[in-house]
Amino acid sequence: MSRLILRTGIDMLDFQRLEDLNPEIRRRFLRRVFTPDELKISSDSIPSLAGRFCVKEAVAKALGCGIGRIGWQEIETLNDTDGAPVLHLSGKAAGLSASLGLETWAISITHTRQVAAASVTAIGWISE
Repeated sequence: MSRLILRTGIDMLDFQRLEDLNPEIRRRFLRRVFTPDELKISSDSIPSLAGRFCVKEAVAKALGCGIGRIGWQEIETLNDTDGAPVLHLSGKAAGLSASLGLETWAISITHTRQVAAASVTAIGWISE
């Protein structure tokens, strides 16, 4: 017998937190947190980076573990051909998702002039 599993996560970030970082610290932080493809897509855009950061946090919340048990770069947000965000999990994040029975992820990113937010939903089936 199987049952449906549903997990959600949400996160929000004020752009000022990224803007206030010392430029050298910000460069190191960005290289540690984001994949090369995410950095390329974002083109140093604070709103784009903040949105992708929120996805990482929201996914970790949906997985129930937080960053640390999984790595920042194991959660990657790219774009489909229409520019919509698409989630890619790898490493421990992909393994944890599979062990929880989570098969399908949906992500949404939004921005105001000062804040980015992301919402994620994951569904799947778990055997009992």
